[in-house]
Amino acid sequence: MKISEIRDILKAEVLVGEDQLDKSVVAGGGADLMADVLSAVAKEAVLLTGLTTEQVLRTAKVSGVALVVFVRGKRPDEPVIELARSYNMPVLLTNFSLFVASGRLYMNGLRGLDGSW
Repeated sequence: MKISEIRDILKAEVLVGEDQLDKSVVAGGGADLMADVLSAVAKEAVLLTGLTTEQVLRTAKVSGVALVVFVRGKRPDEPVIELARSYNMPVLLTNFSLFVASGRLYMNGLRGLDGSW
């Protein structure tokens, strides 16, 4: 699924990565515990999270996550956005909850990783 499709399905705002909307993700998962992300095979996946810290982006980068979506309308501070830019990592913001955002993506064909998220 392309990032532009995820943006549309989640009615999301692009915070970083307007030039990467044609990039594809292969699966998705949601987590607020970054240890859960590290334990999953997250390469080229979308991570949905309610955490808006720099640690989320660091974990996403190490894990190979292709896209981070902040849920519940939780806007990250500018240092987090700047870190995403430095990593060239697309970041979206949606007003949907983690549960609803995950469900909307699932209903549109995006599947989970291996069930560990």
